[in-house]
Amino acid sequence: MRVLMIAGVAGNAEAGVAGIVYNVTEQLRKLGHSVKPLFFDDLLPKTRWPRRFRTLEFAVAITEYVSRVKSDFDVINVHAPFGFWYGFQRRRRGLHAGPPYIMTMHGLEERRNYAMGREAKKGRADYFRWQNRIWQHFYHMHTYRWSFRTADQCIVTNREALLFLQLHYRLPPDRVWFIPNGVGPEFFHQRSSIENFTPRFLFVGTWIDHKGIYPLAESFARLSALIPGVRLTIAGCTETEEGVRRYFSHLTQSSLEVRPFVCRDDMPALYASHDIFVLPSLVEGMPLVLLEAMASGLAVVTTESSGMTDLVEDGHDGLLTIPGDATSLVMAMTKLCENPQLRRQMGNAAQEKMRRFSWARFAKRREAVFNRAAGLNPTILSDKVLRINAKLDKTQQADINVRT
Repeated sequence: MRVLMIAGVAGNAEAGVAGIVYNVTEQLRKLGHSVKPLFFDDLLPKTRWPRRFRTLEFAVAITEYVSRVKSDFDVINVHAPFGFWYGFQRRRRGLHAGPPYIMTMHGLEERRNYAMGREAKKGRADYFRWQNRIWQHFYHMHTYRWSFRTADQCIVTNREALLFLQLHYRLPPDRVWFIPNGVGPEFFHQRSSIENFTPRFLFVGTWIDHKGIYPLAESFARLSALIPGVRLTIAGCTETEEGVRRYFSHLTQSSLEVRPFVCRDDMPALYASHDIFVLPSLVEGMPLVLLEAMASGLAVVTTESSGMTDLVEDGHDGLLTIPGDATSLVMAMTKLCENPQLRRQMGNAAQEKMRRFSWARFAKRREAVFNRAAGLNPTILSDKVLRINAKLDKTQQADINVRT
């Protein structure tokens, strides 16, 4: 099968969505498919429209590109929300517009609106002020809804989104599929049996409000007062060190390390050099950093929200906290600080669970969705298998007759 995969992000492997695209591309190619990944700069190296209309401009660029190469591909996989314009053309013109359209969606925008609306009341929503909320309601929400309503098939990366698209938007269960992200073998390693008296915490992610940066800063200040000597590393934040440090009290500055950028090849070593991973995100799809931390054998603290609940079983392979609640977060962090045996047990359980989350395994699920979009539904495939098996049975019976 010939697959065109498009994501509206920069094409570097350090970014979450780009990393997903590269890993899925690699595994689909191993299954014998031809896959061409494209990113924002590939189709729109120079923007001409106002920044606030960039989603629409990129969506139009996708449609124009597909119209030129539609005979070269069997399916088009576009990461939300950028496939909606192509989806409209497919609904209007059918195959004349191009191949079947599969949407991949990472986060549920309704979850973002709910979580950030609560944070806005606390004055902790830097990117969800009233102007942003109006634009979100009248523009972005429509592009996301159109992206899955016009798709032939939909892939989501957490069960929350699966249930919401089925129950709220009435998408039939044979049109929306939950397919988790995976984790590479380079993150699985044997952790040292030496326990640190004062654990080292690690946060990896963009330094932005919906990542729970306000409760993280507050909880770390409270934790430092309870357990002197604890340390926190902020990595891959794409923010200046000064910009990150201003969120933390002056009493915690000496316990803080900021690494704005970490090369992808250095990530396994980064996880290995820490004891506890903390991800207090208010909304996510299924964060790669959480899978990587768990595969590395780290005890994890995260929120009971979005795709985190698909990965962490509270009390078994990690701890779940109340989203946006610093008290809940500091209680979980303190519990792991004070109990080295517990964090070792949770880290081992997390690592064992992640062995099931291979990119190769979930690439096969994507392959099945692509086949369905292309018209090779399971019934047709099953009938084909039955016919092949029937032929084999006849051949085997003929061989038996000859021998007897």
